[in-house]
Amino acid sequence: MTVMQVKVFTRFERFWHWSQAFLVLVLIGSGLGLHGVHHLMKYGDMLTLHVAGAVGLVVLWLFAIFWHLTTGQWRHYLPTLKGLGPILRFYTLGIFRGDPHPFRKTLRRKHNALQALTYLMLKLVLFPVIWASGTMLLTYDLWHQRPWATAGLEVIATIHTAAAFVMIAFLIMHVYVITTGHTVGEQLRTMITGWDEMDLDDAEAAVLRRDGAVR
Repeated sequence: MTVMQVKVFTRFERFWHWSQAFLVLVLIGSGLGLHGVHHLMKYGDMLTLHVAGAVGLVVLWLFAIFWHLTTGQWRHYLPTLKGLGPILRFYTLGIFRGDPHPFRKTLRRKHNALQALTYLMLKLVLFPVIWASGTMLLTYDLWHQRPWATAGLEVIATIHTAAAFVMIAFLIMHVYVITTGHTVGEQLRTMITGWDEMDLDDAEAAVLRRDGAVR
């Protein structure tokens, strides 16, 4: 195996990542405004911004899902227990002792076991909960006359808000984790440029050289 600089993240992946980050921040900011945490905009304008951000994010997610399915990139998110123990030990203890990171990216696995499991839970659990609860709140006028509407509204709003706080917690952890590379900005730079170090065998290196994806 040879360590080489590889174009790990495509232009679309980087566009999807940063666009998603921007829209999530818009939703968090406008959501906090709707709850009265700040008053940077009028309530009606804040609601319009929140709905627009949500629609934009759903459209982006649909494009991203289509891209992952058609390119085969979904395989990088398959959960695995292989290597999960060393990763957990690294983040809970090894990182504070200066131990080397136990995971290196490969063409077959861009994300370590903990990343893959976390991202999969986001896509299969958290995002659908946010979609469903947000849609129910947005369409309240369609079911407000139901006998359970008042109690249902409170439950759905609580679920939506709780999911938002889980997303905020994930963002905080995500920002922290990206600072744990060889340097503070190494992983951030990778997500901006797309280039990172990767272990390659001779066949993989030959293919990537042909495609101009190594340097």
